[in-house]
Amino acid sequence: MAAMLVGCQGGQKPLLGSRPQPLPQDPFVQVYFNHNQAAEYQEPYRQRQRAGDDLEQIIAESIAGAVTSVDVAVQEFRLPKIAAALAERHQAGVKVRVILENTYSRPWSELTGAEVGKMDAQMRQRYDEFVLMADTNGDGQLSPEEINARDALVMLRNAGVSVIDDTADGSKGSGLMHHKFVVIDGSTTIVTSANFTPSDIHGDFGNADSLGNANNLVKIDSPELAALFIQEFDLMWGSGRGKRDSKFGVKKPPRGAQQVTVGGGTITVQFSPTGKKVPWENSSNGLIAQTLAAAVSGVDLALFVFSEQPLADVLLQKHSSGVGVRALIDPGFAYRSYSEGLDMLGVALADKNCRYEEGNLPWPSAIASVGVPQLLRGDKLHHKFAVIDGTKAIAGSHNWSHAANQQNDETLLVIDNPTVVAHYVREFDRLYTNAQLGIPSKIQDQIKQQQQQCSPS
Repeated sequence: MAAMLVGCQGGQKPLLGSRPQPLPQDPFVQVYFNHNQAAEYQEPYRQRQRAGDDLEQIIAESIAGAVTSVDVAVQEFRLPKIAAALAERHQAGVKVRVILENTYSRPWSELTGAEVGKMDAQMRQRYDEFVLMADTNGDGQLSPEEINARDALVMLRNAGVSVIDDTADGSKGSGLMHHKFVVIDGSTTIVTSANFTPSDIHGDFGNADSLGNANNLVKIDSPELAALFIQEFDLMWGSGRGKRDSKFGVKKPPRGAQQVTVGGGTITVQFSPTGKKVPWENSSNGLIAQTLAAAVSGVDLALFVFSEQPLADVLLQKHSSGVGVRALIDPGFAYRSYSEGLDMLGVALADKNCRYEEGNLPWPSAIASVGVPQLLRGDKLHHKFAVIDGTKAIAGSHNWSHAANQQNDETLLVIDNPTVVAHYVREFDRLYTNAQLGIPSKIQDQIKQQQQQCSPS
């Protein structure tokens, strides 16, 4: 077995070791992980050999084979190889359309010094990452050649690719245009939890140890499923740039869950948001609740954000009936006042005004199988997946939140296919190994302080 770089825990540097055997793939539904320990690749920008599936390469190669059309809807787009593939296909006569979130629809290279100076810390970090990636000769300045080769949005514009964002409907933008999907030739659909950025797929340029945020990608060969995604894309695209008949966010009509038979199982897809007039049970979060409610033996969660109280309440019912529940949440969100991870741990945190989340329900029979994975410094748990009974998976771009359900443009998949789900099981087990479970002492101290500060005098 060849030696390779494998993932590591607790901020340690990668170690050399042997990789596990790859799992079988369904020929019609293939799933990949950028931290997959059974694969390795060489990053195209930092030129390092590391464990994982190259999600950018999978997307770029799929686009390169397009014959008639490519539709891309993604919140943020900064990856040059994907941009180059789209540019080449457009120039070859393939119909290429791209939809972005308006916050990220301007090329980084065109921002003025004043605009950069007004950025918050998070946005400034994204900008600095771009500069490090684009400055290929390391002279601290971006030449026109470097911009044309590394600024993905400039590459699309130079090639004449049609691009709109979620202000095309005449608004200031939807909650978030948070989709992350690609449809090729009306037959192949790629759905991922990752934005098209180096940090979400490969790793941070400002942190040599970073392996990127933990993300997954599903590639599905099904004209029937692709047709559903094209319908969603066309609602947002409308008649094209400037026509003002685009529909984003709650302007879109209600779209219920639809199921398609693909490969060795079924895939149910539902798009968000859901308007307030639609019963919650019929929303994307309602579909999650329905899927969780069917659990018989166990539920495993790997989530960036978990803040939807009704979903925690469903899990409490399942736990009370003997279903095992394990949950990993990104460290940046796991212990915030609105995190349902705290409910499962049997505790509650008030916000700065001593107010608790509406309907907050700490579990009376708290569980210790909730926590955060040990990731490298700067990397995040960006997954939005769950595994039910080891045979069904929930995936997509949809975070388990109220905003994802009722404000954002999102994709939710429910995959009933044991061959596919086995990959999610392995990824969860990898993350759960050496995870930090239970209530950290820092949070325990914070709860005690709040009890003193928020109690009536």
